[in-house]
Amino acid sequence: MISQQSRLVAITRTVLIVGWLAAVGLPPVILLRARTAWLNDLGRPEVQEQWDAFRIDMQKQTGRDGTVQRKVPKSTEPPLRVWLRDYHWLAIAAWILFGTVLSFFTGVMVMGTVRQIVTPPFLPEESREPERQNV
Repeated sequence: MISQQSRLVAITRTVLIVGWLAAVGLPPVILLRARTAWLNDLGRPEVQEQWDAFRIDMQKQTGRDGTVQRKVPKSTEPPLRVWLRDYHWLAIAAWILFGTVLSFFTGVMVMGTVRQIVTPPFLPEESREPERQNV
């Protein structure tokens, strides 16, 4: 019976590690593979024209009176293009850091639950010493 209990703990640990590797490893790999195609798509003149038209529209709306005041974006390029070109490593590092922290605490809770299920109570109720009376 003990070997089945330790086997369950080992299987749970293995599943958690494989899940962590998949959750932390796959999204950065997918981002790096798709990044070149996205940058090529965002480099088309039509995308730049749409961004310029958006900035011009925001510039027209800055002087209006009303409840919503618009600010003209400072970047001359679409934000997604700048992010994919200049900041993708920051996004990957943040993904790995926060994914690891979340996985660690989830793993601690799952392992604690599994160990509590497979471990018998320290002392059964019948074998505990009765409380001593102060006389």
